Amino acid sequence: MARIEDYALIGDCETAALVGLDGSIDWLCLPRFDSDSCFARLLGSKNNGYWRVAPLALRSVERRYRPGTLILETTFRTDDGSVRVTDFMPPKSDQSRLVRIVEGVEGRVEMRSELAARFDYGISVPWVSRLDDGARSLVAGASMLVLRTDVPLQGEKMMTVGSVVVSAGERRAFVLSHQISYQHEASAADPSELLENTEQFWQDWAGRCNAAGPYSDVVLRSLITLKALTFQPSGGIVAAATTSLPEQLGGPRNWDYRFCWVRDATLTLLALMDGGYYDEARAWRDWLIRAVAGSPYQLQIMYSVTGERRLTEWEVPWLSGYENSKPVRIGNAAHQQLQLDVYGELMDALYQARRGGLAENKRAWAVQCALLDHLKAIWTEPDEGIWEVRGGRKQFTYSKIMAWVAFDRAIKSAREFGIEGPVDDWTAVRDAIHADVCRRGYDEDRKSFVQVYGEPQLDASLLLIPAVGFLPPEDPRVISTVQAVERELVADGFVRRYDTGATKDGLPPGEGMFLACSFWLADAYQLIGRAADAKALFERLLSLRNDVGLLSEEYDVSKRRLVGNFPQAFSHIALVNTAHNLTHRDKPSETRGGKKSLLSEGAQSTT
Repeated sequence: MARIEDYALIGDCETAALVGLDGSIDWLCLPRFDSDSCFARLLGSKNNGYWRVAPLALRSVERRYRPGTLILETTFRTDDGSVRVTDFMPPKSDQSRLVRIVEGVEGRVEMRSELAARFDYGISVPWVSRLDDGARSLVAGASMLVLRTDVPLQGEKMMTVGSVVVSAGERRAFVLSHQISYQHEASAADPSELLENTEQFWQDWAGRCNAAGPYSDVVLRSLITLKALTFQPSGGIVAAATTSLPEQLGGPRNWDYRFCWVRDATLTLLALMDGGYYDEARAWRDWLIRAVAGSPYQLQIMYSVTGERRLTEWEVPWLSGYENSKPVRIGNAAHQQLQLDVYGELMDALYQARRGGLAENKRAWAVQCALLDHLKAIWTEPDEGIWEVRGGRKQFTYSKIMAWVAFDRAIKSAREFGIEGPVDDWTAVRDAIHADVCRRGYDEDRKSFVQVYGEPQLDASLLLIPAVGFLPPEDPRVISTVQAVERELVADGFVRRYDTGATKDGLPPGEGMFLACSFWLADAYQLIGRAADAKALFERLLSLRNDVGLLSEEYDVSKRRLVGNFPQAFSHIALVNTAHNLTHRDKPSETRGGKKSLLSEGAQSTT
């Protein structure tokens, strides 16, 4: 089984595929990110579907993305010569296509294509037919793939295979398209034209990116990754392209991340706007408003890419899991949880959108007021918290802080933009929450804010206290909380979310270092005046990216491997914001907390 970091991402802005160093596409869902997969070797074996295009014998492999694009170039070297395989998915128009172009670089190299499509998450073997133009159709139920190539094909052991010797300067191409099986087969497309149009699309998009000093290339790659995880028709951004890549190898912490989390709202919006991508920021803002519209009592923490709410979780018994990490889960039961922090994330995102100059969404303020009215009634209740624990509801400190943020941003929106609302009422609630958190969420003996009221455990989310403006960075409680996190949640220089052995989260203990939290520590360092530590940690985190600049959710310090779903939007969002904190005059962490002094009204220290 390939390591997670051995994969690269290609996509069409509606779905995405993972391509291994060995030339094998081991994960692809069609036509959407959250559709059933046709290649699921990533979570099982070859029997669950893959498509490999590579030489019969390898000596070495190198790869890169074409600059400013999501077009992957992999160069295979053999004893007889070398070839380049260019993999990409054109931005989707009428149908999803995956293109693989083989070019001879030197010598003569024998190449082999093995296509084993397995629909319905790796279980349904398609019926393969030869079409009149020589293409192959692969059909099972409603699903249909069509493979067109100038390489001779044949059936072999329930696969469609083809071999060809490629000489220097010679080019062969494969185009795999997806459609509904009862539709007439789509016509052929010219691979070279598809490549030219795809490269132009990405280079035009990349050309709008704002500079980030010495980290400009790093930031651009992360923003391209974020764009690739965006469902273009709706503006929704999935947390990752995969499901069930484990947070602990061999363990059960395996979740479906092919959905859109409200929790990511503010940091995503800031990353996009600071990167210069206001169209994408506006689309994300509008997706948020559509998704959460309706009864305030029914606000969810996540939705599908188009805003569907029923994300029923089930386990796939025929998939053995990545490196035997079971179960493989489809859907996510956490969508039914109560997480108070999402109210703050939503209100903050909409406030930042206004501050960033996005045109007002007419529906937004009415939705916000309804949600705040509901939050006023429930903010004192326990919830499952930002990390979606499955061990029961508790009084999570960060949840209360973000409830404070919700009312604080509503007040600021009303006063700064002249929007009508019950500001005096909101101010009273905001101040009550602030006093409650400072009284019950701070442990005087430990000199730290804690994960849960009345319990001693720490939580990395508390690193965000100064960034959201709850307390100023110079407050002694902020500084001592950062120091406590350093002592208890840092291993090998990276940060875990919380101690899974001490916190009863409903699962066996053990997971990797959470990369977003490690970026948050760098942001906290920057805010409290430890700029050298911030830069050193940031550059260490950059060293964890794979050879094409991608990050997963977590990092296993003992095995020196990326773990968790991949590539992870939250990790790349955090990377972009930390880079901007280190290089921009208007820093996201300061913008989020407010450009005024953090000791201004609403962020006063409460004793």
